[in-house]
Amino acid sequence: MTIEAPVAGDVANADEPWFRRARRWTQLTFAEDNPLHFDREFWVDVMRRTRSNGACISAGGYIAYYPTQVPFHYRSRHLGDLDLFGMVNEDARRLGMGVMARVDPHAIHADAAEAHPEWIARDEHGQPIEHWAFPGIWLTCPFSTYYSEFVVEVTREIVRQYGVDAIFANRWEGSAVISYSDGARRQYRAATGHELPTGSDRTTPEWAEFFAWRSDHLSRQIVEWDRAVREINPKGNFIPNRGSRLTRDLNAELIKHMYPAFFVDKQGRSPGEPIWIAGRVGKRARGMYPDRPVSLISSVGPEIRHRWKDSVAAGPELEAWIVDGFVHGALPWFTKFNARVTDRRWVEPIAHAFELHARAEQLYGDKTPTARVALLDSASPLTARSALNAHTGEDAAENGLCQALIEARIPFEFLDADSATEDRIRAFSVVVTPASADLSAEQVALLHDFVTAGGSVIADSDALRGEDGSTNGLADLFGVEVTGATRHEVRNNYVAVMDAAHEVAAPFAPANRIVGGSSIVPIEVTSGVAVPFRFIPDFPDVPMEEVYPREAPRDPAVALRRHAGGGRTAYTAFNLSALFWETLQSDHAELLAALVRWALDGDEPVAVTGDGLVDIAVRESNRGVAVSIVNLDNPKAMRGQMRAFQPIGEQTVTVRAPESATSATVRTLSDPNPTEIGINAGAIEVTVPGVELLEVVEVTWAGAP
Repeated sequence: MTIEAPVAGDVANADEPWFRRARRWTQLTFAEDNPLHFDREFWVDVMRRTRSNGACISAGGYIAYYPTQVPFHYRSRHLGDLDLFGMVNEDARRLGMGVMARVDPHAIHADAAEAHPEWIARDEHGQPIEHWAFPGIWLTCPFSTYYSEFVVEVTREIVRQYGVDAIFANRWEGSAVISYSDGARRQYRAATGHELPTGSDRTTPEWAEFFAWRSDHLSRQIVEWDRAVREINPKGNFIPNRGSRLTRDLNAELIKHMYPAFFVDKQGRSPGEPIWIAGRVGKRARGMYPDRPVSLISSVGPEIRHRWKDSVAAGPELEAWIVDGFVHGALPWFTKFNARVTDRRWVEPIAHAFELHARAEQLYGDKTPTARVALLDSASPLTARSALNAHTGEDAAENGLCQALIEARIPFEFLDADSATEDRIRAFSVVVTPASADLSAEQVALLHDFVTAGGSVIADSDALRGEDGSTNGLADLFGVEVTGATRHEVRNNYVAVMDAAHEVAAPFAPANRIVGGSSIVPIEVTSGVAVPFRFIPDFPDVPMEEVYPREAPRDPAVALRRHAGGGRTAYTAFNLSALFWETLQSDHAELLAALVRWALDGDEPVAVTGDGLVDIAVRESNRGVAVSIVNLDNPKAMRGQMRAFQPIGEQTVTVRAPESATSATVRTLSDPNPTEIGINAGAIEVTVPGVELLEVVEVTWAGAP
């Protein structure tokens, strides 16, 4: 077949490494019978229509889709003389695409299991573990020679024969069920002197030791797999699939250089998740590794526990998920399970979302994501619950903060607590610490230094405590003293407005009290700390006749402090952000937004005003700014699938100009023709007539260096 040359602009600089050239990804995950039904022209057309410049194609592991020579590397029984992987690899190369070969080592067929019983994962009693979804095949043991030898040979064969840029491994960590194979027992005993732990309580020291060993073992295996690729292709990589934890559950010192880019496997939102979850993927990854590309792996089907993997989600849902991801730096990647397409409704929305990305990148240029506000991303200590199938953070406190900031149209980024430095934290004006954060003494000291240097910090409820319940040193920063244990499951709580003139309390006029919390931290404040809200002492919630306060407001609920260096701190002595996520009470959203704006103290270089729920992303260089506006104003934004777009009206973008700028040129996604605009009172103002899903406003300064 004839394959036309790629679209101009879709192929990046050939001198760049493969993981920077590929900006839009097509993943094709084969089913075993696909060699019988493969429509080659259809998939070439899809790759062209999506303007993909990267492809991830099923090659081998559980099933080989090429004529493998590795013993016990099961070939699709429908392959015949066809080289399905090689054919698609060839088509992708002709389109100028980078290629990753997908392998899946999590299971083997009966012939391999019979010949190599040592490859099989086993339960506590030594019995082989059959696949949970497909009887007759067997789960592999990640501590066996299947991983250390067989996968290495498959890797070498694919790289040598097809010259791929990388190997991409799916389901590579082994089952969530721990393998008690003889090999695993022997290696663990040699490394630790102990037997593998057993039992369902995985919070014990014995289990903690196992997970530390597991992390180290898997990390060393990644290094060996990567070495196998580089021996043949020095510029290639072995990329084990990752969730949003990225490298946190691995030995970072061993593998931090093994991931030149991250491909985050969050294929869609689960029930109860908002659509902005996609954008958080990009923010969180950049918070850990700001210099590395990140892609969001998105399925064309719904991502729910019923596992309809060969299905199609609603078109607006697919587009909104991909768009909200890429405006925050998570490059678009779609995956189609089963190349035999019986429902083509996904093609148009995927192609449109990818086209929006290609057009938006023309406006983004070399600008990098930026914000004045950062959420401190502090993972809980690694436990059995978090070590397997883990996604870090993403709890009620973090979700509530994200939702409140999005509603308030305040751009924000993530800052990884473990890799935070003075230079990185000073890129922000305000750091918000979720109640769920677990901070080390070094991290607490960094926040103290940040405030001393003029930065501001916001926290609520148990952010002042460590995992063991003791105070962690943050209380001194806020000018408060924790006087007792946190009270949980509090009902009918309110906080009274004590200073209606204070800018944090002003949004609530004419109310003299607002909804309080369900978890209360008893505190006292030191001199110089403002208390614009105090708790009203408890009173009954039933009978109705008894629902009235008996005492005047007393204990501090919100503590605000101005520091000598110009920094500000704000602490709420109740579960403000987590409770907002649980109840979505407007009082809580208003208070969170008011606290952040008070801490910013006017440091908001970009503002977007107008009606509707929108997600704002800002990119900046020394020559200009790009402001992305994603329209989330949809009845399905918080749950379900978006079924249609609900366009919103005028949006006004105000951008503060650098002192050296004399004027500006403006382009938008909907109108790419440049328009000159003057600077008025140190800023430019651009009004766009409306937004269906995405608008991008690019401002280029004249006169700026």
